[in-house]
Amino acid sequence: MKAFVLAAGFGTRLRPLTDHMPKPLIPVLNVPTLFYTFFLLKEAGITDIICNTHYHADALRQYVESSGLQGLDITFSEEKEILGTGGGLKKCEKLLGQSDFLLVNSDIITDIDYESLIRFHRNSGRPGTLVLHETPDAASIGYVGLEDGLVKDFRDLRGTGLVSSLIYTGTAVLGPEIFHFLESGFSSIVDTGFTGLIDNGGLGYFLHSGLWCDIGTFQSYRKANLELTAQLTGLADRMERSIGVRPHMVSPEAEISPDAIVKGSVIGRNCLIGKEAKVTASILLPGVTVPAYSTLTGSVADPCCIVPFQQAT
Repeated sequence: MKAFVLAAGFGTRLRPLTDHMPKPLIPVLNVPTLFYTFFLLKEAGITDIICNTHYHADALRQYVESSGLQGLDITFSEEKEILGTGGGLKKCEKLLGQSDFLLVNSDIITDIDYESLIRFHRNSGRPGTLVLHETPDAASIGYVGLEDGLVKDFRDLRGTGLVSSLIYTGTAVLGPEIFHFLESGFSSIVDTGFTGLIDNGGLGYFLHSGLWCDIGTFQSYRKANLELTAQLTGLADRMERSIGVRPHMVSPEAEISPDAIVKGSVIGRNCLIGKEAKVTASILLPGVTVPAYSTLTGSVADPCCIVPFQQAT
């Protein structure tokens, strides 16, 4: 089975960080978010991967190609004009062929069991299966409407009146039937492909009750790094065996003054923390300097900016 990874978006809600870096490369515990997806795919035996790209496309491709990921065959589909989730997938119809494939967003941190998902999908006989996750934040994130064991609506956009505490996780197994309903120009897969499957063969769902977090906002990005630390470092050995990287709080390539204080923070490679500096509950992306005697609290920083979490929207 092949995988299609959506990696073309602008990451608008993470600006100004994404002014300098594509969102799929924003690190969580010093590992690019996209690599968490690569890890799960390879562990499930899915090594033929297509990534669509647009924003910072060259930087994304160069980083992945220079990372020495063994055993993965990664093809990039660059969009000169961004095509959205629907148009980007339609563009890769020939690359994906006439078989089922796995669709994954590049900005999620999860431990979805892809092998169980694929088995469930194949046993269902449906042309598509979405992975859903229960959360008390479903109303604000966007709930999925269900009826008779099938997905029927998203945020009541189809006027069904169906409400749930479940959200779409950005992960699905889809059959080639979906291409009949996708549009070549800019479009949403929800409005085109998913709606088409709902009305033609049915759209099933697979419930995931484990780890799931996106990094689409500063608050969810903080959560992934500073609240899910134990869960993610618990994946470290498996990730290292699979793709040769492991989540970690403090990069061994960071230089931290012996009398500096670092508490509950993620420190990236080539960071420099000066004499008697204090860093608390913060995330330092690679290359950040915290000057001597200064204090950084509750913020995320890259070499160009500092964003306090309490001020981020």
